[in-house]
Amino acid sequence: MRTVVLDVGETLTRDDRYWASWADWLGVPRHTLSALVGAAVVDGRDNADALRLLRPGLDVGAEYAAREAAGRGEQLDDTDLYDDVRPALAALRAAGVRVVVAGNQTVRAGALLRALDLPADLVVTSGEWRVAKPSPEFFARVLQVSGAPAEETLYVGDHPANDILPARAAGLRTAHLRRGPWGFWWADDPAVRAAADWSVDSLYDLVDLVKE
Repeated sequence: MRTVVLDVGETLTRDDRYWASWADWLGVPRHTLSALVGAAVVDGRDNADALRLLRPGLDVGAEYAAREAAGRGEQLDDTDLYDDVRPALAALRAAGVRVVVAGNQTVRAGALLRALDLPADLVVTSGEWRVAKPSPEFFARVLQVSGAPAEETLYVGDHPANDILPARAAGLRTAHLRRGPWGFWWADDPAVRAAADWSVDSLYDLVDLVKE
């Protein structure tokens, strides 16, 4: 592998703060929203459906903008990162691999991620590209910034429908990360196993993969 491209939510960052802030904004117990996110995961639905279950007909984009206007928008700092992120990404770069972060996040999230000064060659989000996973166009953009052919580009993520299946369809190599609700629940699904070149428990596992 010459390039490793990583998803963000529940690959690099924990979603605890994200969902807690939504629960607080909507005025419901955090556990309630957490349970509804779990139900969406099990059903294979968009996790934003958890918000719509609380508020039928909710315009998530408009509500996001209202949160930002009220000064209660997205926040991200080092405490949101999984412990293996910085050392594993640094080890990948030390091994001569190009490291790209590309996930379904907002423009603001992209700025917050870059402010963390991760050991990555590029950090970009779907909001900045104006195209989101699982669209084939997203993965076409991934290949444009990869600097390597599809067969030498590894996409790493936890979400089968957004990460593993469309990345595989685009010709990229894939690693399914057993992390977060999506990663754990779908880890042993036959379709996910078939689509993933590797199943990993940690970002440290990627260092060994690229050295093979």
